[in-house]
Amino acid sequence: MKNPRTTESSLCPCGSGAGYADCCAPLHQGTPAQNAEQLMRSRYTAYVLGLTDYLRDTWYSETRPATLDLAAEPRPNWLGLKVIGQRQIDADHAEVEFVARYKINGKAYRMQETSRFIRDQGKWVYVDGDVEE
Repeated sequence: MKNPRTTESSLCPCGSGAGYADCCAPLHQGTPAQNAEQLMRSRYTAYVLGLTDYLRDTWYSETRPATLDLAAEPRPNWLGLKVIGQRQIDADHAEVEFVARYKINGKAYRMQETSRFIRDQGKWVYVDGDVEE
């Protein structure tokens, strides 16, 4: 999977400190996430890279929006991700709190979200989240 903003040898946009090839790329290519935080990081990277299909595929079918247009203007320029914490509720439910920073038209924003995840048919998927901006 080639993207002009990320090469296989570049650091992963999710902020893990690992290279993209060893971090989120395998998930984007079909490897299931091992936990909710790993899925959340890969979804952030998918937003950075514009991977709409991956985002839709990792969104719980009951809460997934009918459409998702990452090319809509104004497009955010994602600047970074910081994971605040993860809470494993039980074997199939977890929450991840994070802060994502981005710019739109030169103005900086900070979004804090507590996301909810479930294991659906053996795979972690994003359900929804509570956002503070």
